[in-house]
Amino acid sequence: MPWLTGLAAKTSRIRLGTMVSSPNFRHPVTFAKEAMTLDHVSDGRLTLGIGAGGTGFDATVFGGEVLSPGVRARRLDDFVATLDELLRNPTTSRSGAFYTADEARMIPGCVQKPRLPLAVAAGGPQTMKTVIRYADAWITEGEEPEVRRNAQLLDAAGRAIDRVYLAGNTDERPLASVAAFVDFVGRYAELGFTDLVFHHPRADDPVWNDDPAIVEKIATEVLPSLG
Repeated sequence: MPWLTGLAAKTSRIRLGTMVSSPNFRHPVTFAKEAMTLDHVSDGRLTLGIGAGGTGFDATVFGGEVLSPGVRARRLDDFVATLDELLRNPTTSRSGAFYTADEARMIPGCVQKPRLPLAVAAGGPQTMKTVIRYADAWITEGEEPEVRRNAQLLDAAGRAIDRVYLAGNTDERPLASVAAFVDFVGRYAELGFTDLVFHHPRADDPVWNDDPAIVEKIATEVLPSLG
């Protein structure tokens, strides 16, 4: 799923992003090594997306139990904290609530310094604490009032980081028309969002079934005016 960078002028270089990696079937030590390799392959253009993990197939594929939202939030915090330390240092030893690293080596280190950027998905107060502590970008979705409350938490913490909104899980239809898209973008830009992500529409999709021609109209009529 691509990132549509259109809410603010950001960079002349195309960046690579992941939406989002799950701790349900990854360990931070091996994951950090994989991410570091991609950072080198992409010449320092990787932003690593991380979420708490869901309750569906990815939660049970390895035979593990489905964790409660609170446990997944605490696991996410330990996962991100471990990644943060691994990606900053040549050698890491730490023991957290869920993950342990014993002299884990990260050679030669990331291209991006002090480490590659972490984009953390969060929609509740516990996971927002993880965003405030570690994230270089915040990924979220949901109804506007809840998103506004979480955006205010970031503002209060003084975190001037990229904000990525995943459209499509509410009753709003930002692709219904150019006017609807402009209104949608404007409201979320006021909340500090820098990126908007949406699926390309298709007729058989239960949610994204607007006229696919709207994407071309947005690209030619809206994005140029957004910088």
